[in-house]
Amino acid sequence: MGLAVIEPTIAFREALGFHLASDPAVIALVDPENIRAGDFAPDELPAILFGAGNVMMHGRASGPQFVATVLLDLHIWAVEDGLDRAQTIGAACARRLMDWPACDGFSLDQFKHTRTVWPRDPNPEFGHGVLSVEAVIRWSI
Repeated sequence: MGLAVIEPTIAFREALGFHLASDPAVIALVDPENIRAGDFAPDELPAILFGAGNVMMHGRASGPQFVATVLLDLHIWAVEDGLDRAQTIGAACARRLMDWPACDGFSLDQFKHTRTVWPRDPNPEFGHGVLSVEAVIRWSI
């Protein structure tokens, strides 16, 4: 599905989901079906959930092109081995995010993994991490 019919965050999220789910190191740790959109701790762990994201529109580029920055958080959740397991998954994701995802219907002008945080969950059995990514995307309608 191209950007002409959906919001930029959704297209970027789909590209990132496919990018992570196509990496053997990531899917060795997380079932690809558990790499998806969601804003709260999932029932099935481990999981990588994409937050809602933010878009900063930059306007038009050359011709019919549009440009925007998309900011997205990837939430990593694990229960087995708690934080250690979440950090292991985070390391695999961070390595994958060194490479730019393939895009369908839009192109990337910039892409980077900007930070990772490991907030303590009130339940010490759970490990939770947040990887933040940022991309400048360009598309035409």
